[in-house]
Amino acid sequence: MREAEQELNIVLNWVVVGLPRYSVAQETATGELVRVNPDDYISREEIEALKEQALSSYPLSDSSQQSIYGAVAQSFSTDDHIQFVEDEIIGTLSPKVEGNFKIFIGKRNAETAIDKLFNGLDLAISKKYFLPDVVAKTVLLDEEKQNGVALVDIGGGVTSVAVYHGGLMRHYAAIPFGGKSVTTDIRTECSIDERLAENIKLAYGACMPSRLANLSEKTIQIRYENSTYKEVTVKYLSEIIDARYREIIDAVLYEIQCSGFSDFLRSGIVVTGGGALMTNFPTLLKDLSGYSVRTGYPRFLFSASGCTGLYDPSATSAIGMVLAAKDDCLPDCATAPMVMYAENEQEPQTEPVSEVYTEDSEGAWETAETVGAGENMAITDDELNHGTTGTLIPENEFGEKKQKAKPQKAPRQPRQGLFSRGKKQEDNTEQKPENGLLVLWKKINDTIDKAYTSVTDEKI
Repeated sequence: MREAEQELNIVLNWVVVGLPRYSVAQETATGELVRVNPDDYISREEIEALKEQALSSYPLSDSSQQSIYGAVAQSFSTDDHIQFVEDEIIGTLSPKVEGNFKIFIGKRNAETAIDKLFNGLDLAISKKYFLPDVVAKTVLLDEEKQNGVALVDIGGGVTSVAVYHGGLMRHYAAIPFGGKSVTTDIRTECSIDERLAENIKLAYGACMPSRLANLSEKTIQIRYENSTYKEVTVKYLSEIIDARYREIIDAVLYEIQCSGFSDFLRSGIVVTGGGALMTNFPTLLKDLSGYSVRTGYPRFLFSASGCTGLYDPSATSAIGMVLAAKDDCLPDCATAPMVMYAENEQEPQTEPVSEVYTEDSEGAWETAETVGAGENMAITDDELNHGTTGTLIPENEFGEKKQKAKPQKAPRQPRQGLFSRGKKQEDNTEQKPENGLLVLWKKINDTIDKAYTSVTDEKI
């Protein structure tokens, strides 16, 4: 975090945190809202109030050990209609509204540990997010969630399964196996340390050893400081990884079957997370499940530069929380006031943060003035959508800003062009051939100078 502050020249005051994904139980809850003005259209604020009512009134079996991590609306009903989704119920008329919700309940001590951790760092937690929902917004398309899809997120210690149908999350479960389990298997079977096992997994790891072709015959030599070494074949390494991934797949398919939507996943399975990058894993999952399988990469919902690995499956959780915080209009560290006092301690001055470059309608780049820390640096959503209209460009790509010189009021003589028609070059020095684009640019520049001189002479 300190490195991020120094690189971005900001102070991190707020953080958004993802709640643990394991040991989460799902329950159903209902709520009813009697409207004060039944003649008005149902608003989104009323639906949110109904959701808060359902969450606050849900009876936890042990409130000292349990905490509600999140809720997903399943359906809404009025006097005239049933099984409405949230977008359909808004704008209708009814004296009361009933809602059905999925409540996700986790361990309170895990949430308390997060609070104590960030309190010790003097950082305020702006909001805690239930990760499967924010990851789905980053990876899944609306059509996939509508037609039915299973999102499998293979993290370090947990593999989560979220089943979507009709645009809503219908089932969630977590499996206590992930990338670290594969690393532990390699460390145990090969009798090496965990760091080396992780490096070997990333460099040579793959599922389905029968499809490695000539690579399976290669041998990895591990040398130690005492000049001894150990040999491990790539095929044997693949057999270790394949066994663990098959176990994960069996658990995933079991949870999909328990969801009751196994026959409605027309969009198949989307795998994401760092574990989804294992070679041959999507093929293995497709062969064992019969579903279509694709790897879920973060969608280009914003533009960025200078961030390696930003659009890798391993970054979906972080990107999902950033997008969720943006939608919730949470405090932004980059645009929060950062007041710096001058040496005489009189009038406070704001520290400049960065320069913003945007693209105008004609495709030319315009450089805005330096943005102060107390001003809003954000570009509109339309400009940032998919990075096609506007982007934030680092300053070093454009060099230092140059102040535009003010035009002189005194008339100037037009400069001699590169080539004068009807006149020979008086200079006897050898003329070197110039680049065609440079010649064109100088001609345009000379034309502008002549026009400016003509207008200035008329005014004088």
